[in-house]
Amino acid sequence: MNEQTKAIREQADRTPYREHAVPLYLTSSFIFDSAEQGRAIFAEEETGNVYSRYSNPNTTEFINKVCAMEGAEAGLAFSSGMAAVFASFAALLKSGDHIVSCRAIFGSTHQLFTKLFPRWGITSTYVEASKPEDWEKAIQPNTRMIFLETPSNPGLELVDLEWLGTFKEKYPDIILNVDNCFATPYLQKPIQYGFDLVSHSATKYMDGQGRVLGGIVVGKQALIDELMFFIRNTGPSLSPFNAWVLSKSLETLGLRMDRHSSNALRVAEALEAHAEVESVRYPYLPSHPQYELAKKQMKAGGGVVTFVIKGGFDRAKRFLDALEMIRITSNLGDSRTIATHPASTTHSKLTETERLQLGIQPGSIRISVGLEDVEDIIADITRALDNA
Repeated sequence: MNEQTKAIREQADRTPYREHAVPLYLTSSFIFDSAEQGRAIFAEEETGNVYSRYSNPNTTEFINKVCAMEGAEAGLAFSSGMAAVFASFAALLKSGDHIVSCRAIFGSTHQLFTKLFPRWGITSTYVEASKPEDWEKAIQPNTRMIFLETPSNPGLELVDLEWLGTFKEKYPDIILNVDNCFATPYLQKPIQYGFDLVSHSATKYMDGQGRVLGGIVVGKQALIDELMFFIRNTGPSLSPFNAWVLSKSLETLGLRMDRHSSNALRVAEALEAHAEVESVRYPYLPSHPQYELAKKQMKAGGGVVTFVIKGGFDRAKRFLDALEMIRITSNLGDSRTIATHPASTTHSKLTETERLQLGIQPGSIRISVGLEDVEDIIADITRALDNA
């Protein structure tokens, strides 16, 4: 079956009540038919649910759908996207290990690398995503993981997945780990290029309506087994209710990403033509420096557009305050269009130098383009630009 069909047809086992839609399994624990069954499940001689901190029919269904879409062997669900990203490091790294990462990453991931992990003896080196020679130079004898986002947040910088998968073949012991949140498994499939782990903030496009928090990591079975040990003993588990919402949302992911992408391209084109806009970044815009790479490894450009307004921070604030339909919030991936000022919100903990290295200028605006009529979106943005 096609991946989108799998996302719709994959369901938890039907109960004796013969329900058509999967019910909510709001239970903290599960009973055993006998003491022997309890012993066998805990001894991992038999599979079965024990406690919803470990597994639950709703979370299992959600995981199975994402695995089918990504082409992964196994996966685990988490309480948030950052819980998933953190677990993909903490479960697999130890003191003395080294991470090579593209410089353009989410602000909280940057805080892990620069503030938290050094306390535990884990070091990291940043490289420029578009410079293959930098990746080679950054590898050290203790490098255990390569991490990246593509497209990056918020600069929409791309990493060549095919090249990096081939590069990694020279270092079979290094784990190749990618945050695929912006692209979703509908638009981009890193595992087909040889990646070991793929993480998502399911809060974003997988939910698609700004309702629940969630995260997921999928990839090779052996690595997911190590993550299971971590999640069993640290507890960053996804609630059954959130898993139920996310699983149902995946059934429309393809439809939504097609609309997000077509709307975003129209918005990017309108912004590029506006006199008050200094520059625009969107993967499927021909002016993007990695436009050909985007077409090669992404089905479409996604739903995020980043642009720089003339006039810096003060002008950016006036623009945001002048928006009427579009709301200001730090989330993205919603059915409703959202605007964010990264320098003062999502990436505010970075220094000015660090932000500029990521292409985040005082006048940078990130637009998460929603599912509204694109003419209404463009009209609101244009009106705000003119009035600011």
